[in-house]
Amino acid sequence: MSDYVMAFLSSASSGSAQPLRQTASSSSRPNVKAAQALAKQKALERKAQNYKLPLGELALFTQQLASLLVAGLPLVQVLEALQDQTEDQCFRIVIRDVRLDISSGNSFSAAVKKFPRSFPSLFISMVEAGEASGALAEILGKVASYFESSVKLTKKVKSAMTYPIAVICLAIALVNVLLIFVIPVFAAMFADFGAKLPGPTQMLIDLSNFLRPDFSSFPISLITKISILHLGVLAYGAYKLLQKFVATPKGRRTKDQFLVRAPIFGNLIHKIALSRFCRTYATLIRSGVPILRTLEIVSSASGKVQIEDACLEISRHVSQGGQVSEVLAANAFFPPMMKHMVKAGESTGNVDGMMNKIADFYDTECEATVAALTSLIEPLLIVFLGVVVGGIVMAMFLPIFQLGAVAGGLQ
Repeated sequence: MSDYVMAFLSSASSGSAQPLRQTASSSSRPNVKAAQALAKQKALERKAQNYKLPLGELALFTQQLASLLVAGLPLVQVLEALQDQTEDQCFRIVIRDVRLDISSGNSFSAAVKKFPRSFPSLFISMVEAGEASGALAEILGKVASYFESSVKLTKKVKSAMTYPIAVICLAIALVNVLLIFVIPVFAAMFADFGAKLPGPTQMLIDLSNFLRPDFSSFPISLITKISILHLGVLAYGAYKLLQKFVATPKGRRTKDQFLVRAPIFGNLIHKIALSRFCRTYATLIRSGVPILRTLEIVSSASGKVQIEDACLEISRHVSQGGQVSEVLAANAFFPPMMKHMVKAGESTGNVDGMMNKIADFYDTECEATVAALTSLIEPLLIVFLGVVVGGIVMAMFLPIFQLGAVAGGLQ
């Protein structure tokens, strides 16, 4: 009887312990989810401090900000609305921190200065000019137009370059597949002929043997045989060394001078730099930013050492009472048309208007250059791809065309 009682008590205790375990496990699940959400939020907070905002999103944010301010909404309420509707979680945290900073009594320019990677110096200076003049909404509208023009030009150049880059990558991949996997099959078949192969065929087989990794003794072959793997590592190392060199002042100057003088794309890069210089200068001057501060911002936003050198020289010359056109006339980087138009703008007191016209002119020139390059590069790439692949196919079929002579050992 006592055995039955003990069995009953043990079953009862185990039965009562089961709901307790389920309750404990169910209560621990929300804690785990809450901890994961908290960890994710902290990671986003850290990332937001150094978040690099894309120019397209910055242009959209500035345009929406200007439109809502023109409608008469308070700045804090506008930022709250933009915070709720943005899909970028990091940028949402940035907007939240800016809004809270403004709510605590700081100015808008002081709040955005805490996020220099999200808001460039041009945006911050324009906000400062808008706060000083009381026309923040109007100036933000000009900034939005400037950002939109930059994004539009960048997208056109990128879209024009997408097709050539895709074709070149496809050609490289196709040639490597033929050399590494297809040609060895033909080489084994030709080896059975026991005769001398044509020069192009033999050269192609030798190149294939050089590039093809030896998978039969893979770990040892990495040391004993040079292959495409070694060339890939060598190319990656050269790329990293080039990156380090370009990061130095001398390397950056060499890169910028080479890009501007490049045979095909140099003219386009030069025009884009001139357009960016003129539009940034005009936008800042028209918004009331002092000229020395304008030149400082233009220099940092240009991304070209030629523009930076010119801005530094203009700042020195203007500080001594000189004119901008006088420095441009002595600098070979700026074309004569631009020098004459700036001089005419200084004579009429409309330098910013002339700079905007120059920027519009070079934007149109860039679009025409991109269209011409696109129409020229597409057929050239098709011909190049056809010649490369066709040359490989012809080289491999030459012995087959001479199959009778090769197989008979007559040649």
